Amino acid sequence: MMRRLLPHPWLTALLTVVWLLLVNGISVGAVLLGFVLGLVIPIATAAYWPDRPLLRRPGKLLTYIFIVMWDILVANVVVAITILTKPNSRIRSKWVSIPLDIRKPEAITVLAGTITLTPGTVSADLSSEGHSLLVHCLDAEDADAVRDEIKTRYERRLKEIFE
Repeated sequence: MMRRLLPHPWLTALLTVVWLLLVNGISVGAVLLGFVLGLVIPIATAAYWPDRPLLRRPGKLLTYIFIVMWDILVANVVVAITILTKPNSRIRSKWVSIPLDIRKPEAITVLAGTITLTPGTVSADLSSEGHSLLVHCLDAEDADAVRDEIKTRYERRLKEIFE
């Protein structure tokens, strides 16, 4: 019974928090409406989630979120400095192919989204087998260093969370 009423507890919590952020305030009505939406949306979409993702270590997800937020903040400053101080002829744009060790579609999606959210990089393509991700970097000296950083900083953590 509890599984039918609350098919995705983490999604319910996330939707409630997102609702509170959207209304930009906390009140009893906003919390209740956010919780109701957090209950109704997962129930209404449960049929589209036959193989819902399991988080092996959900506590590590919070650490991952803070790391990504920090990296976004730092990358904003770095990109601003690059754009304001470097002439176009000195910017070294690179395409980087990242071989993936993760196989779960949800983990690959989070990795691609993380890369795209971080200023200065964008996920451009995923191989048809899902074994490599093509990333464009605004300014990078060494493509191998970018690849290694993404694999150790993000992919390793996502593997711990999802697999």
